Amino acid sequence: MDAFFASVELLRYPQLKGLPVVIGGGKRSEDNALLQAHADIPLKRIPIADFPRLADYTGRGVITTATYAARQSGVGSAMGLMKAAKLCPEAILLPVDFAEIRRYSRAFKDIILDIAPVMEDRGVDEVFIDFTEVPGGQREGGRVLARLIQKTILLETGLTCSVGVAPNKLLAKMASEFNKPNGIAIVFDADLQSKIWPLACRKINGIGPKADEKLQRLGIKIIGELAQKELDWLIDHFGQKTGAWLFDAAHGQDQRPVVTESEPVSISRETTFERDLHPVKDKAELGAIFTRLAEQVADDLRRKGYVGKTIGIKLRFDDFKSVTRDQTQDSYVSDAKTIRQVAGQCLKRVPLTQRLRLLGVRVASLQRLSEHENNASKVPLEHINKAPEATSCIASEPGLFD
Repeated sequence: MDAFFASVELLRYPQLKGLPVVIGGGKRSEDNALLQAHADIPLKRIPIADFPRLADYTGRGVITTATYAARQSGVGSAMGLMKAAKLCPEAILLPVDFAEIRRYSRAFKDIILDIAPVMEDRGVDEVFIDFTEVPGGQREGGRVLARLIQKTILLETGLTCSVGVAPNKLLAKMASEFNKPNGIAIVFDADLQSKIWPLACRKINGIGPKADEKLQRLGIKIIGELAQKELDWLIDHFGQKTGAWLFDAAHGQDQRPVVTESEPVSISRETTFERDLHPVKDKAELGAIFTRLAEQVADDLRRKGYVGKTIGIKLRFDDFKSVTRDQTQDSYVSDAKTIRQVAGQCLKRVPLTQRLRLLGVRVASLQRLSEHENNASKVPLEHINKAPEATSCIASEPGLFD
């Protein structure tokens, strides 16, 4: 999907189309004030001049996405909002609305499944699709089906997407970035040298900053240069597994199938604070955030149909050091109260002597709720320990951040 988070907001505020808009952080007092000041008019009629600007932002939030007009100033996903404000101070800043994002995510995926049912879900804004057995899927190298998907998504949601068509997932992912926004790119095996090899190595999904830095130290900047290296040379410098993968990737090889169903390893929620919070002085605020994270994880488990046995926490201190702790229960749970209590026990195993910049709650060792219920039905009733029902509000445990 093209600048998905921003595009969803532009459906709500069409007057902002073509303008630099940045989506990031949670809802602030400025956002509430905007809606309250214009409660008597439709959202699409709110004057552009009244929207909060990036120049006025203070805090440590990061960009989720930005419109293409904002990207021309050098801002992009994962960039700090304060840094982005120096590059594009006139950009309009809007908060992330996860409920609306999830709604549109489900909508565009349902459209794709009606057209091409072999689909791998890759998060809220991206999928892999296998065209092989779809009637007409090979026409014009897949371009006809790609256009159909684009047209149907636009008509039914108002959103645009970019499609990359290739023999495998590695090349298709790269091709999807070629003609954004609302573009289609097709890469055949014969196009490897002309379309793929001139690209920077970072364009290969899986090569991160550290690997790219090492490649550049070795004199390798583009994929074509990587492809010229012998397999043994790559293994000597990057190890057996990574070296073999780099060799295959540089030659456009990827044997991974499109996976229509996969089980999540864990479900988690975390938040980075606008300012470092003190375990004692900010105990009440930390407790409220901790409770909210537990409730959000419980809601995610319930919505996705899972229960879990291992509950954990993640902390990042003001010196950027991170710690995790977890605890495995005897029985599966999914309710917010139990998650909050066990996560609180994990928290007590960490010396809280520094300010915190991030807090997270995680549930792992997952099992599908339906499978769990089937297994439970085979146990005598007197042996079933029913978990407490989820609650929408849980009091913070006293003394938790002492």
